[in-house]
Amino acid sequence: MCNDEVSYDADRLPSRDETRTLYDSVGWAAYTDDLDALIRGLENSAVVVTARSGGELIGLARIVSDRATIAYLQDVLVHPSFQRRGIATALVNRAFAPFSRVRQHVLLTDAEPGQRAFYESIGFTEIRDLPGQGCRSFVRFNP
Repeated sequence: MCNDEVSYDADRLPSRDETRTLYDSVGWAAYTDDLDALIRGLENSAVVVTARSGGELIGLARIVSDRATIAYLQDVLVHPSFQRRGIATALVNRAFAPFSRVRQHVLLTDAEPGQRAFYESIGFTEIRDLPGQGCRSFVRFNP
């Protein structure tokens, strides 16, 4: 994994093996523990954008949306060997491109400082920092 040329594609889903390898590379075993569910999730996403280098899958972003009022960034991941090269930013921008007229672009992420810095650098605001909005965010995980 050393080819610096990166290509992006929103027309073709990655294979099962590629998907497993990429998600495992970033430690997201909770997804690959039920690979069938992850593949169904990819197939049913509004948009999936992949990044490849030398033909190898190195990144992915996907959006879940009603295509009218909300677009939710479900996943963005880049293989560790390719991180900090602008690939995640390019993936997010390409994934949200079809939703430029959709008012709400939202996501849920880990509480580590690097996550906050990254998402703020591409225009997101943590919900608690929105002035005068009185917004709350809730989540419920099923076992």
